[in-house]
Amino acid sequence: MTLELPFGNTTVSLNIPETHPVETVIPNETSITSDPETIILKALQNPIGRERLSKIVQPGDKVSIIVSDTTRPVPTALMLPPLINKLLAANVEKEDITIIFALGIHRHHTEEEKQHIVGQDIYQEYQCIDHNIEQCDNLGTTSQGTPVEVFEPVARSDIVICTGNIEHHYFAGYTGGLKAVLPGVSSRRSIEANHARMIEQGTAPGNPDCPVRADLEEAGKIVGVDFILNVILNTNKQIVGAVAGHPVKAHRAGAAMVDAMYKREVEPADIVVVSQGGWPKDINLFQSHKALEHVKAAVRPGGAIILVARCSEGLGDKVYEQWLDDTSGPLDAIRRLNHGFIQGGHKAALIGKMAEEFELYLVSDLSAEMASKAYFKSASSVQEAFESTALQYGPQARVVVVPYGGSTLVVGTK
Repeated sequence: MTLELPFGNTTVSLNIPETHPVETVIPNETSITSDPETIILKALQNPIGRERLSKIVQPGDKVSIIVSDTTRPVPTALMLPPLINKLLAANVEKEDITIIFALGIHRHHTEEEKQHIVGQDIYQEYQCIDHNIEQCDNLGTTSQGTPVEVFEPVARSDIVICTGNIEHHYFAGYTGGLKAVLPGVSSRRSIEANHARMIEQGTAPGNPDCPVRADLEEAGKIVGVDFILNVILNTNKQIVGAVAGHPVKAHRAGAAMVDAMYKREVEPADIVVVSQGGWPKDINLFQSHKALEHVKAAVRPGGAIILVARCSEGLGDKVYEQWLDDTSGPLDAIRRLNHGFIQGGHKAALIGKMAEEFELYLVSDLSAEMASKAYFKSASSVQEAFESTALQYGPQARVVVVPYGGSTLVVGTK
């Protein structure tokens, strides 16, 4: 069996001998029934749990539209025109609309990246700014003690609209919804307080009631987010669905669509080969780790996971890299996190925990030295990695292949 796995903007090939039982886990793709604009307009015209935007906004309102950054495969340039047209039809002035890139703790964009995300016309006609983690207003505190500190332009807006896409997320249950606010446009203190809840019971991909999401949704309520527009994408990053309206009710409707497409039950295997899904999901190891969390139920204890992720921008986080430098190994990183949550450092501990449970291989652009420092065995190709694991687990070892691990949630058989 020969398989092609996404790797950056290209693919890599894996040939698996016939002696191995192989299961390829691919999403239950939804057919595309309409063009993207029609899908988005239908969602905007039929909001869930909210009135239409024309009933919500008033002339003179200052509107903030929060959009995803370059690490997310969100088709923002397709989503903004129909959304903005609804605002203009409600007599909102162009100069009162600000588009804000939700960076969280990620790096700032280049001007070219900003233009690519929103589209040339919108970039030229509207104010498009990066979130600044150092310029946040305090709006209160959640019941769990998380400070709600939000980027000043968002905090001072009359109307706040969140955009994004919905897929499974390893500690927030799902992406999308009010995650655009926290961590998207929040302070480091807010992000760390919220993300520290990932080690609590109930944290799991596909759980909409997990501690992190419950906390961030309370923060979104404090901010006063008025409306969301989220899309659901297929594996080719095409829009197959959209939801709009109430920040929680609409999000849950979208999450149900994601489960139907991307949640799969699998019998655990000896070897799991997983691609994060290509660009931009595998832009760095910080992001690519998510695929490991999504497939860990697919590998038996002591088995192997081969992660295929280009990581063209390296590790992707300075704190993460510092932890790898400062700790002596996986157990040290885990102990350190247990003594106090540090955003960025958590990646070292979470991957370290998996390295203690499974054999981890990495096929990437990272050097062998860097991969080893990050608790992986480096391989120059996915074929080399597979052949190494096949020697260890035998010619009849069961194999599970997940080409779109950043989106696909694998759960064990009941």
